[in-house]
Amino acid sequence: MLKYTLQRVLYMIMVFFIITLMCFVLIRMLPQPILPPNDPHTEVLEMRREALGYNEPYLVQFARFLEGVFTKFDWGYSEKLYFGRGVWSVFLEKLPATIIVNLYSILWTIPVGIALGVLAALKKNTWVDYFISTITMVVISVPSFVYAFLIQYIFCFKLRWFPFLMKSGTDWFSWDMFVSMIPAVLSLSFGVIAGFTRTTRAELTEVLTSEFMLLARTKGLTKAQATVRHALRNCFVVVVPGIFGEFIGILGGSLIIEGIFAIPGVGGLTLNAINGLDYNIFMLSTVFYTAIGLAAGLVVDISYGFIDPRIRVGSKK
Repeated sequence: MLKYTLQRVLYMIMVFFIITLMCFVLIRMLPQPILPPNDPHTEVLEMRREALGYNEPYLVQFARFLEGVFTKFDWGYSEKLYFGRGVWSVFLEKLPATIIVNLYSILWTIPVGIALGVLAALKKNTWVDYFISTITMVVISVPSFVYAFLIQYIFCFKLRWFPFLMKSGTDWFSWDMFVSMIPAVLSLSFGVIAGFTRTTRAELTEVLTSEFMLLARTKGLTKAQATVRHALRNCFVVVVPGIFGEFIGILGGSLIIEGIFAIPGVGGLTLNAINGLDYNIFMLSTVFYTAIGLAAGLVVDISYGFIDPRIRVGSKK
């Protein structure tokens, strides 16, 4: 297991490095934004461009970029949106909103999704199973931004239960702030609920038809006892790693949802950086989303061996 973990970590670092290099070169190939004249920061930024080797080959620029990140944690300065400010400080200001909104979403969607999956599996081939499975497939097939528009129209415009946009400020745990987050939380929740429902139903249905479940029933266990003691434990071997991956992935947030509800998070910052041609902010956001995606996949893969002792991925027999 240790050997497999080290291999996966090394592969993740290699993939992360390759993606970062590709993004860096593609971004530097774009036309650089024109700095405003007669501004005291312009001369400083031009000097920084020269120091970072903007006129040098791309590999030299990338080497200087890595040197600044690893030695000083310097991701550069904003040249458009937050002219002259450090990119990392701007990023840290936007990160809490992304974390809070996605954390609220996951805390209630995971238990609901698992509960619906268990119900569908226990009621297999009944109208309950067909209804849950149909709704799940429909929800998975529809993009999250469609739900966002429907929620805005029904709950924000027609019923006026919630505000259209998230409340501004930094009091993340106040009641007014929580209420303003609900439309965005609901928009992010449908896909997660449907995903866990489908996974839980598929795994539990297979486990319930296994031979060891028949043996458990012949030993005198009731259906409920056999389901709780044996079926659910085996089913969660697949479900729990997905939960770990979701908790790691909450930092990624949602680019479109944050834009629709004006959430001052990383997603909105990334979209603004793209539209405003602020390449340094976009580079940091790209590295961030890449790291989150790779870390989530790594956690899911490694967690299998710790959840079920019978699984020893990569071990020799």
